[in-house]
Amino acid sequence: MAYVAGFTAPEGKTMGHAGAIVSGSAGTAQAKKEALEKVGVRVGKTPSETARLMREVMKSR
Repeated sequence: MAYVAGFTAPEGKTMGHAGAIVSGSAGTAQAKKEALEKVGVRVGKTPSETARLMREVMKSR
């Protein structure tokens, strides 16, 4: 389970620290989500979606 913030971050905006700059598709929230999902991680784009996914995961165990 993971929650990735920043889906509405504008391109080129520094986010949090000097090394976290969205440039093209590198470093975007969507790119991070796709990388995590590729290795089997369920990813929420919002806190409420993350909570829903967590309930699904907990019910399946």
